Amino acid sequence: MLQGCVAWPEDFARRYRERGYWEGLSICDALARSAAARPDKVALVHGAERIRYAELGERVERLAAQFVRCGLQPLDRVVLQLHNVPDFLYAFFGLIRAGCIPVMALRAHRHTEVKHFISGSGAAGYVIPDVLREFDYRTMAEEMRASCPTLKQVFVAGKPLGGQHSLAALMEQPGPAAPLPRLDPQEVALMLLSGGTTSLAKLIPRTHDDYVYNAKRCGLLAGFAEHTVLMVILPLGHNYNLASPGLMGALYHGGTVVLAPAGDADTVFSLVEREGVTVVPAAVPLIAAWLNTRLPERHDLSTLKVIQNGGARLAPELRARLRERLECVPQEIYGTAEGLISMVRLYGDDEAVLESSGIPICDDDEIRVLGDDERELADGAAGELCVRGPYTIRGYYNAPEKNREAFTPDGFYRMGDIVRKRGRQLYTEGRRKDIINRGGEKISCDEIENYLFAHPSVKAATLVAMPDEVFGEKACAFVIPKPGMSLTLGELTEFLKGQRIASFKLPERLELVTEFPTSPVGKILKRELRERIAAQLASERKS
Repeated sequence: MLQGCVAWPEDFARRYRERGYWEGLSICDALARSAAARPDKVALVHGAERIRYAELGERVERLAAQFVRCGLQPLDRVVLQLHNVPDFLYAFFGLIRAGCIPVMALRAHRHTEVKHFISGSGAAGYVIPDVLREFDYRTMAEEMRASCPTLKQVFVAGKPLGGQHSLAALMEQPGPAAPLPRLDPQEVALMLLSGGTTSLAKLIPRTHDDYVYNAKRCGLLAGFAEHTVLMVILPLGHNYNLASPGLMGALYHGGTVVLAPAGDADTVFSLVEREGVTVVPAAVPLIAAWLNTRLPERHDLSTLKVIQNGGARLAPELRARLRERLECVPQEIYGTAEGLISMVRLYGDDEAVLESSGIPICDDDEIRVLGDDERELADGAAGELCVRGPYTIRGYYNAPEKNREAFTPDGFYRMGDIVRKRGRQLYTEGRRKDIINRGGEKISCDEIENYLFAHPSVKAATLVAMPDEVFGEKACAFVIPKPGMSLTLGELTEFLKGQRIASFKLPERLELVTEFPTSPVGKILKRELRERIAAQLASERKS
């Protein structure tokens, strides 16, 4: 296994293979098997473009060969930062087929995060769009190349700058002239990003064996088959949309993936009607917006069977409204990029469908709910969820200190979520770690507070979650200004933009105060600040 990664102990690995969880297939083996079984079936829809399984497989092989010709080698890490376009699939599978390891960045990430991903992974390559929403990724890539000595190659979906490669031009080149590397199913296939609960995101190494199982099993529990038509709205770089069950789950089971250009109700429901979409993975903000329109009644949504929710818990009343208005099953999907996925089973009883966070997808997902004293709690008691299993990692990449914090001595991953369980059914109650969940995007309070303290007008600062009807939570900054100085939200956000961080991390409210509530030992009582801003927002709504 790649140096810097933590392997499963051999007795666990042997058991997972014997029980059939690990098939011995690489991610590209699974794709090739699907393509061989149905070469002429449409695998991908993007606008008017329809790409058959055979075409997808051919383009992946061709691009993989070009990646190798450009100098990429097996186990090279390559940061992949593409939006939801066909080039994402070609690059993702093409890098893996070349033996490289994609590091899954998101479109919103900027200089600070990308530099961390490149330097933290030792990336040799970087795959980007040219210009998107008026942001030029190519110039950022050149800044990265100047400051990150490992970064040698930049690949662009669109028009490259000098010294950069065009993905389109590479795919026009002839196919493999020499055999591509044989992929080891036990090796690392890709790296996902942690939620970033402490400073910048950690790198999560996922193997072929565990990630193929993740996608296959999630797909089974979502009812995926050849008739499945999956609409993709949320970023493919997220574990949820990539393989839980997402893109990889749909392709493993022979379905069709439709890439949506936007998530507004008119776009989504028009595509459902036009393409016969059967499943839509969504998130709380999207679902809330759809339910507040009259558009569902204007479209034929008879093919739509399931709307999935991930990233943040969907309230029971919204699940009930979803089922009633759209006449489909709301399927809650709870989990983490580090591994564990828990899914509400389709067509379960009302209590499970409307209230719970589901059941872990694998019988060998070992779950414990621990109290503050590290002892396992009885059913019904709230505590921190810890898990180990055939697709939950045993450690972050090159992070021994973080691993000692995040994993128990016997290999259980500490999820940082407070849950209750009844048997194996889970009920989530919130986060133990200091994190804000903005519609599924995780904001590390620690990271943003470090930037706040750098502002010349700030004496002290802290960041807390405030409730929001659409996103669930948003960030509110409480700031004590330096004597004689003041600060506006606009000034603060402009300063933070200068730190080149993702826009979703920016505080959306600023409260200037003279002091913070503190404990006897001087710890800021964030709960009191959260309660204060929640009460203030409620009062403002009434007035």
